[in-house]
Amino acid sequence: MQNIHGILLMLASTALITVMVVGIRFLSEDLHPLQVAFFRNLFGLFFLLPILLRNGTAQIRTQRLGLLALRGVLNGSSLMLFFMAVTLIPIAKLAALGFMTPLFVTVLAVLFLGEKMGRVRALGLGIGMAGAVLILQPGLEVVSVGALYQIGSVIFWAGAIITTKMLGRTEAATTISFYGIIIMIPITFIPALFVWSWPTPQEYIGMAILGGIWVSAQLCMTQSLKLADASLVIPIDFAKLVWGAAAGFFIFAEEPSLGTWIGGAMVMAATTYVAVRERKGPVS
Repeated sequence: MQNIHGILLMLASTALITVMVVGIRFLSEDLHPLQVAFFRNLFGLFFLLPILLRNGTAQIRTQRLGLLALRGVLNGSSLMLFFMAVTLIPIAKLAALGFMTPLFVTVLAVLFLGEKMGRVRALGLGIGMAGAVLILQPGLEVVSVGALYQIGSVIFWAGAIITTKMLGRTEAATTISFYGIIIMIPITFIPALFVWSWPTPQEYIGMAILGGIWVSAQLCMTQSLKLADASLVIPIDFAKLVWGAAAGFFIFAEEPSLGTWIGGAMVMAATTYVAVRERKGPVS
């Protein structure tokens, strides 16, 4: 029963993320996406604070402020590039390229954490990169600026995950989350100043809802991983491509290419393969 609940929660998380992407697209029609990113963080803080502080302030004490700041910068950079990408490429392609995150995490873990590549990781990386080529189709069409933004976002997010792994050795999850949002607010506020325009009351409400959706998606994902094995729920992440394709088609008249479907499936299969094999223990 826990596995079923875990799967349903992961499905809910992927659906909420897609709803957030649609909201970003609509809000960015009149507001710059960098400004929308800042307000999502600001309103997200209001939703997170009761959760983060319910056990008192002792949990936010840290001796690793420098590494927490680095994670905030990486996370904020990833977020801003992601919001820019949302406005420029089809939602399905955005989701498919997002599946590359674990592949970049693998590369960075080898470079900075001293982890071994091994045959399983190398095979997964090769299949995933081949899938990314199918999604981008360089040579058949010009790789768009939006796609480059999303790839940049994925790389920065992979870096944030690596710093999270390093911080996880000594810091509680609530400490990492608290400093993450606190640092991201000024990181996203400064660029937003250069494109600032005052939102309407309706836009403020929309961005507040966006913050709530983001927090809800994160909580669903976290609880899903607590209830069920990662190897069971990670493949459910592929639902982002399904939701993204449906939202893009019915709301924005976008038609995902065959390369997006096949490439996205290859990237997701590669990351799932590595996750399942490593879940069984060390692999060569």
